[in-house]
Amino acid sequence: MLTDLLSLGETAPADISRILTLAAGLKKDLQRGKTSRPLAGKTLVMIFEKSSTRTRLSFEIGMYQLGGQAIFLSPRDIQLGRGETIEDTARVLSRYAHGIMIRTFAHETVEAAARAADIPVINGLSDKHHPCQVLADLMTLKEKKGRLKGLKLAYVGDGNNMAHSLLEGCAGTGVSIAVAAPKGYEPDDAVVAGARKTARGTGARVLLTSDPVEAVRGAHAVYTDVWTSMGQEDEAAQRRRAFAGYQVNAALLTAARPDAVVMHCLPAHRGEEITADVLDGSRSVVLDQAENRLHAQKAVLLLLMGRAFQGKTRRSR
Repeated sequence: MLTDLLSLGETAPADISRILTLAAGLKKDLQRGKTSRPLAGKTLVMIFEKSSTRTRLSFEIGMYQLGGQAIFLSPRDIQLGRGETIEDTARVLSRYAHGIMIRTFAHETVEAAARAADIPVINGLSDKHHPCQVLADLMTLKEKKGRLKGLKLAYVGDGNNMAHSLLEGCAGTGVSIAVAAPKGYEPDDAVVAGARKTARGTGARVLLTSDPVEAVRGAHAVYTDVWTSMGQEDEAAQRRRAFAGYQVNAALLTAARPDAVVMHCLPAHRGEEITADVLDGSRSVVLDQAENRLHAQKAVLLLLMGRAFQGKTRRSR
């Protein structure tokens, strides 16, 4: 049973499917004006060591729409900034709240919080994984293509947290994925191995290459992310040189299917990893992805913090 959301590699394919189905239903309910308060009286504490637009707004608004409340905390607001351990913080928050969302640097911080907490822990982003974004991405892809299994997604760029979660999420839903990254910037070997193992059970294929055209060839979706993530600013010039041939532009898209969609998790650096005409063009679904963060995360919140969750006795630690 789903007790935390730390990575999609640790989330069973059946649970990913369950989240996506529930998210689609919640989106339809909202569009129809149908409201309910299944998380009334519940509180989500959000710890942000990395700044955010979409993560903060989607979780805060999502909790509000579900009848609960969200509390934003930066390191300056709590004792983490003065040396208190994440384990002690998680134990204390377990006495006050019903869920913890963490957006941080080291993935080990999320894992340590989950081990210590008696309430669900959600990874809002770490340097290794970004599961909430990819749930929204998969939801968007299914909306646009009517299915997931049998599709191909090409990811062009840095083998970062987005690449990792896309590998895991695509493998878990039967979407074949091709990742094109320059030498030295490939995804983590263990993540790739795990995705390939999962893909054997879902019929997906996993390809790693240094050739963007090879990755994009025949793809139903072409995805990219910034070349320099938060915390890597000192490497920006070096990364621009390394990724110079990995820009998603009109020429590269000719290798994809004619009806391929263009995806980006935002924020984007127009003129670097993607050209403005492509990002803002008719094939771009980036705003749908951003919107679906709300619906996908509401589904996660409901599954983890709803009535089905009865506390630490239901956790498998």
